Amino acid sequence: MRITVLGSGASHGIPVVTCDCEVCRSTDPLDHRLRTSIMVQTDNTTLVVDAGPDFRYQMLRAKVERVNAVLITHQHHDHIGGFDDLRPYIFRLKHPMPVYAAKEAQEEIRREYSYSFAENPYPGAPTYNLIEFDEEPFTIGDIEVVPMRLKHYTMTCHAFRFGKFAYVTDVHEVTEDAMRKLHGVEYLIVEALMWDKHYSHLNVEQALKVVSDLGVKKAWLTHIGHHIGLAEKVNPTLPDNVKLAYDGLVIEC
Repeated sequence: MRITVLGSGASHGIPVVTCDCEVCRSTDPLDHRLRTSIMVQTDNTTLVVDAGPDFRYQMLRAKVERVNAVLITHQHHDHIGGFDDLRPYIFRLKHPMPVYAAKEAQEEIRREYSYSFAENPYPGAPTYNLIEFDEEPFTIGDIEVVPMRLKHYTMTCHAFRFGKFAYVTDVHEVTEDAMRKLHGVEYLIVEALMWDKHYSHLNVEQALKVVSDLGVKKAWLTHIGHHIGLAEKVNPTLPDNVKLAYDGLVIEC
């Protein structure tokens, strides 16, 4: 299985519009972050977790020719704002794009992309097959998905495990039940928005505790805000098995 980080930035991305901080002015590619998303691939199946406003460029940059399905963590715009750009993949599939999303996320997708769900859809509109899931594992192609229902402040947000790898973002706490489901994971991408505590996101300290408690081989921090600092300065301060994720990172597992 191959994991590609399509985006590792928070909802504003980095650089942030109007910001002149050293991170937003950085010329280091490790500090240039599109909105958070990953791609999970085997030889037979390609799925994307979230399709935010940067989706089109992320697909072009990674040279992705096919997408078999989309998994949605939650319904915030930085995670579903690129749905219209799924059209070329839908045309190639020759059937509606399977989109796995919780009930709450489906409601927002139907509202934001109402022209695709109308009784008489707009000609050429993308078509989606919305598939609801609960906390039971399911399979997409040859990839088993283990979902974990968590909270992003008051909103439902899902983390996902794929074999030895797991992806946890946009949550303010990783519950004991989720930790049990994550037991045995060797590779982990977990969000760390900032250094200070936040009401709806994990901070660096909380993310590192999750990493330590799970005892993973390697971990990467994602959904990074510009206030976290320059990658070249932050990485040396992290445990040996932890680094900041970056756009284009590929993990083989």
